Amino acid sequence: MDQIEFNNRFRDRTKALALAVLAFYRSIKKVDETRIMGKQLIRCCTSVGANFRASCRARSPAERYSKLCIVVEEADEMLFWLELFEGGGYAETTAIAPIYKEALEILKVMAAYRKNLKK
Repeated sequence: MDQIEFNNRFRDRTKALALAVLAFYRSIKKVDETRIMGKQLIRCCTSVGANFRASCRARSPAERYSKLCIVVEEADEMLFWLELFEGGGYAETTAIAPIYKEALEILKVMAAYRKNLKK
């Protein structure tokens, strides 16, 4: 897969993940805790997509690396919020599992990509 195809694929995947998180948030019961966690989850998941897109348009290798660092950090934070939703009993595992799986996969790919850029 060439760089353009990789970028397009992950632009689509990160946007689809953000849309899945928005749908998840709409589906859960709203109490103080879920509103706070949900907004944090939405912020970090949209940041993953936005910063990946920014990395594709980076003006330098250093800027690309910096944006990918943010992508990795925010993807990991997504996992944290999803774990709290599940561990706190605020959402069913079946609702969280596909989102968690995709976020974890994106995290792994972006961490490897970032590592390769560092070399």
